[in-house]
Amino acid sequence: MESSLEQRYAIKFCLKSNKSLVETHKLIVQAFQGQCSIIFTTFKHLRKARKRWSTGWTSTSRTNDNLAPVRDLLNSDRRLSVQMIAETINIPKTIVHELVTDKLDMRKVCQGGS
Repeated sequence: MESSLEQRYAIKFCLKSNKSLVETHKLIVQAFQGQCSIIFTTFKHLRKARKRWSTGWTSTSRTNDNLAPVRDLLNSDRRLSVQMIAETINIPKTIVHELVTDKLDMRKVCQGGS
């Protein structure tokens, strides 16, 4: 079990180093003295996972649909905190803070929870 885990880490390193499958196979065979039954499947699995994660997640909280309610809440009451806005709109407060500071260009926002 430990050997296959070490091989997986080595394969992941080779993949991040942009090594081909053939180069990775040669290195793993050399390093583990021929005990390498999982190279091809692991390499393909990690390459697919890398492609899936490299496309990135779309952010559903940072849309213009959420910008309008944040703007309306701040226009109605400037003393609202980021936490109160986040609870009202039901989106993470880090996203609210980003919308307020980056999109609405507001530098001073109430940070208190009261």
